[in-house]
Amino acid sequence: MIPQLHHSSQTPPVLLAPMAGITDRPFRDLVLRFGAGLVVSEMVASQEMVQAKPGVRERAELGADVANTAVQLAGREAHWMAEAARQVADRGAAIIDINMGCPAKRVTNGYSGSALLKTPDHALRLIQAVVEAVDVPVTLKTRLGWDRDCLNAADVARRAQDAGVRMVTIHGRTRCQFYKGSADWAAIAAIKDAVTIPVIANGDIVDTTTARTALTQSGADGVMVGRGAQGMPWRLAQIAHGLWGSPAPTIPQGTDLADLVADHYQSMLSFYGTDLGLRVARKHLGWYMDHVGTEPGLRRQVLTARDPAQVLLLLPRALMPPARAAA
Repeated sequence: MIPQLHHSSQTPPVLLAPMAGITDRPFRDLVLRFGAGLVVSEMVASQEMVQAKPGVRERAELGADVANTAVQLAGREAHWMAEAARQVADRGAAIIDINMGCPAKRVTNGYSGSALLKTPDHALRLIQAVVEAVDVPVTLKTRLGWDRDCLNAADVARRAQDAGVRMVTIHGRTRCQFYKGSADWAAIAAIKDAVTIPVIANGDIVDTTTARTALTQSGADGVMVGRGAQGMPWRLAQIAHGLWGSPAPTIPQGTDLADLVADHYQSMLSFYGTDLGLRVARKHLGWYMDHVGTEPGLRRQVLTARDPAQVLLLLPRALMPPARAAA
């Protein structure tokens, strides 16, 4: 079920954003261990998943049967969106999220993602097809509009609600802004005023302070965290504790952090296989070391090592606070 979006320590409305190549199953599992109201899968292309093109069905090993997990679908044709929704619901997905927010050209050039904001009538046909195809709740993630001349998220959200969507997440930028400038949390208030379903604020929310400000300016019911969780899978739980009094996470440091990162690393190798896992893991290892302030030479050794055993050997020293690592 959709998390109860009230100020509850059991289901705090702090959600993990879908991020391509980042919020894979190993990372989502780690975030859930610390605590999150909901995590959302990487975007899955609906037609490719149904036709089982290489790589897509693997990404659809989404943990659909894992509590507090939503599966995000993208597409431009109602038939494929509906069929993909049926398939993931049959695999145990408790929530299906529709992507109308991705700004990437490879997505919008195919008239998917945030490009759907330019054709709201067509977008509503996709939404209706998904809602009618499944019995599980359907949610929507989108942006303020295509550009400053097309700020139509409030109208789209109202029509999506009428079609049966149960929650909407708004990234406080237009598509044409991509990730430039600052998210306009105050602009999300217009969407909140337009609907009665829960509204989640997204964009530039990286800690408790920014989350509190986003909620104040938008009037939203909760927040979604993306880049702020990179290298800090406990960040959502920190925000939930700061805003809603849910249990405070224990932030791992030193040996505990090295053990956590080693577990995450081995989970990625197991999930992807050694060759691909080594490459995928590097960005995560880099983010962990960025937050610790690992010495550049040691950081380079970790990120260029081709033997997993060598990486695991280096991690305890690389993730120690600088003063202790130098001792």
